[in-house]
Amino acid sequence: MTVAASPRIRTRCASSSSSRRNVPPLERSLGSMVTCTAKASVRVWTFSCVYLGTANFKVHIRTGGNSISPHHQAWENHLPDRHILPWDPTVPTAIPRNGGVPTVVHLHGSAHPPQADGSAFAWFTAGFRETGPAWTQATYRYPNVQPPGNLWYHDHALGLTRANLLAGLLGAYVIEKPEVDVPMDLPCDDDDLHLVIADRSFNVDGSLDMNSTGSAPSVHPQWQPEYFGEALTVNGKAWPFLAVHRRRYRFRILNASNARYFNVSLSNGMPFHVVGSDASYLAAPVTVSSLLISPAEIFDVVVDFSMSPTAEVEMLNSAPYPFPTGTAPGPLNGKVMKFVVAPNEPRDPPDNSTVPDREVPYANVASPGPTSETRYIAMYEYLTPSGQSTHLYINGLRLEDPVTEMPRSGTTELWHVINLTGDNHPLHIHLGMFQAVKMQQLLDLQAFTDCMTQVNDAVRCGVDRHAVGPVVPVPDHEKTWKNVVKVPPGFVTTVVVAFKLVDTNQPYPFDATAEPEYVYHCHVSATGFVHVSPINKYSDVVLCDAVQILDHEDNAMIRPLKLLP
Repeated sequence: MTVAASPRIRTRCASSSSSRRNVPPLERSLGSMVTCTAKASVRVWTFSCVYLGTANFKVHIRTGGNSISPHHQAWENHLPDRHILPWDPTVPTAIPRNGGVPTVVHLHGSAHPPQADGSAFAWFTAGFRETGPAWTQATYRYPNVQPPGNLWYHDHALGLTRANLLAGLLGAYVIEKPEVDVPMDLPCDDDDLHLVIADRSFNVDGSLDMNSTGSAPSVHPQWQPEYFGEALTVNGKAWPFLAVHRRRYRFRILNASNARYFNVSLSNGMPFHVVGSDASYLAAPVTVSSLLISPAEIFDVVVDFSMSPTAEVEMLNSAPYPFPTGTAPGPLNGKVMKFVVAPNEPRDPPDNSTVPDREVPYANVASPGPTSETRYIAMYEYLTPSGQSTHLYINGLRLEDPVTEMPRSGTTELWHVINLTGDNHPLHIHLGMFQAVKMQQLLDLQAFTDCMTQVNDAVRCGVDRHAVGPVVPVPDHEKTWKNVVKVPPGFVTTVVVAFKLVDTNQPYPFDATAEPEYVYHCHVSATGFVHVSPINKYSDVVLCDAVQILDHEDNAMIRPLKLLP
């Protein structure tokens, strides 16, 4: 197997500053060909004609003290009239009357008003020839009032998310607060890198490959429950290597696959020091030998290569697909990338970074505490008589059915998420930040599932009598406010959901009760990066026709969420 050097995606030290002031809002569009080799090219879609692995792949937001740095983002669609990948009109899909590829962008993990959420119904085609029923504006305002952390942005168009992300419409977004970040002395500048991992398949001519026939073609001609690519890519390159020195590095690891989970470890046994997950730091770092990363999940880690006993280190993957009971990885999808450890040179600056003893006090919810509402959220999968998946629902309802989850803005709720399917599902709730506090196995699962399929009421089906199996502890490195929580099959996962700012315990400084509604869903597909400072508060994004489990989300595993005053 040949490998290619991976381009570095750097994050600046939090103490640095920009000289740009009062820059007017720009635009980002969708367009050009990215050349992979001298002999072949791969057509993909990108933001601002910037492909994964380049420095501009990231948007970086810096706030400080009492200052707030809102980010104004103008979105344009310059995609072609026809999609470059297959899609399935038999699942609920945005299908324009006059042609064109719909898109809309969601900033995953952000606290923002509903008009800037990227509703699946807020899609638009090239030149805004057509817009979806929830479309309101071309420029989104992201307040950036939340704690510092790692976010990402990606396409969210109705029924097309899996195909649009596979085509390349994703990016990373970082929020920094120097008063929080700087005292930690974490690695920065050249030693702070994003690793965006995704699986992809390619045709013999180098073009992206996606199935053209579904698993149950008599029901859905093209849709299949999960997409699994044959090649593992990091920052857009298949099986790359990265040259590192014997010093600490900070890696912000994002799983941008449609459906594949990764259980990553280092071949020489070196640990990961986890300092954060998704859009929040931990209360204190946690040292682990491996990381299970669901689609759309981010882990912020430090690896100390000064302790490496070898000159080469491979990042390995051991997660079955589909997770957790599928096929074990083979020689190709069992290897992610390689680190080549070079000796330090006399001119190299000293490594003054650390792994701090403590981080943020608001991270961990030791107990649920007072909550305004308790909800039961059930995940279903529907099968053909031969056992092929046809669609997946939450609480037995479709996206277009009337809203049933209506929390009050500024409150905290307790959700008991019941997984009646055979897969682990990454739960994503728009706007709210949340964390799992308990995972308990369901006993006599088939009887409970049969009752739920008929009655669709956890209380009437005696969930308390069934949720008495072993309790699986929530991993210490996931005990913080997250944007994705893994929900194992056959378990009730109890989740604390905060519809407010978790670092200050204050309500949102915007009207979260306006239209359109937010949503929550399974995130089995969606990556790029945005970095904006208080004095450089505008950036531009262009969608370019260049050369998450989103598969579940696209086929109805998504529900509306309406906040009340």
